[in-house]
Amino acid sequence: MSSSTASPTSASATGHADAPGPIAGPRTATAPVALTSRSPHVPADRLVAEMVPPPRFDAVRFDTYVPDARQPSQAEAVTVLAGFAAGLGAPADGGTGRKRWFRREAKPAAPAGPRGVYLDGGYGVGKTHLLASLWHATPAAPEQKAFGTFVELTNLVGALGFQQTVQTLSGHRLLCIDEFELDDPGDTVLVSTLLGRLVEAGVALAATSNTLPGKLGEGRFAATDFLREIQGLSAHFRTLRIDGEDYRHRGLPEAPAPYDDATVERVAHRTAGASLDAFPDLLAHLSKVHPSRYGALSDGVRAVCLTGVEPVPDQSTALRLVVLADRLYDREVPVLASGRPFDELFSEDMLKGGYRKKYFRAISRLTALARDAKRLVEE
Repeated sequence: MSSSTASPTSASATGHADAPGPIAGPRTATAPVALTSRSPHVPADRLVAEMVPPPRFDAVRFDTYVPDARQPSQAEAVTVLAGFAAGLGAPADGGTGRKRWFRREAKPAAPAGPRGVYLDGGYGVGKTHLLASLWHATPAAPEQKAFGTFVELTNLVGALGFQQTVQTLSGHRLLCIDEFELDDPGDTVLVSTLLGRLVEAGVALAATSNTLPGKLGEGRFAATDFLREIQGLSAHFRTLRIDGEDYRHRGLPEAPAPYDDATVERVAHRTAGASLDAFPDLLAHLSKVHPSRYGALSDGVRAVCLTGVEPVPDQSTALRLVVLADRLYDREVPVLASGRPFDELFSEDMLKGGYRKKYFRAISRLTALARDAKRLVEE
């Protein structure tokens, strides 16, 4: 799952996925890598080891979250989540990280109140910041806490199998699921069943998901949808509604317009650790790489440069692009592009369809990464 940016050491030494060669260090600024040349292999143990908050959220804490004074629900969420973390208590095994959940006599008493929290809110209100802060604040060893997106959790089940995933995660005190998604009934049932088994084992749960822009309070993906879908788990969750505007765009200038091909190529060749790909070629390559490997695809990449950005041709391609956007955002990799602006990636039909919340999230995140890339042009 999410991992820190790869160092220039070998994959065998770091456990990172295979790549065509180091990007940082020996590679010169005049030789950008092509993501389309990479076909990484990600072993299952890496997926488990990387169940931690992504690099973007390594240093976040409750006291670094800045609530919007106009949105009291944000400050309330900090208070509730801090109390929830404290209520989980110290590790039952004294911090050794050894599993005790299957030793009935050693199982700690469940803390009072719900064993789960669900953060319901719009894009960019800081839900992932709060979820990562909860992970950091929970008094347990890192190996007893897990953090990943809904997609990454389904990928883990695919890699390990259902029973092995249950056994692996049952030794944890907390499982944080970012971007819980209900658009695939099969995956929803799979994860709901998994969560039921983990709750039985005493694992505390926390989840987030997005409300569509302009749909607050009406016909939206909301707490009621989440709780209905997970049925028997409803009683284990306390719902926290977090209101506010997207912080990625709050008080900031508009994202820079796309650059021309020559500018993108020039920046790619002078920026150490940059990648350079034609957008259509990258989309075609993503169809040959499992989404669970998209994080490894960007190992060591410090900037993604794309030429010829155009609207995605179909929904399958669009969904793969969403996963790549999430992984790049997690790793804080700026994206410099030519062609069409990112808010034109998805058709009107896509933005009105069942996967619309994913597409709005991708637009928001790619816009933020495009803004980050502006400094590469100005250097």
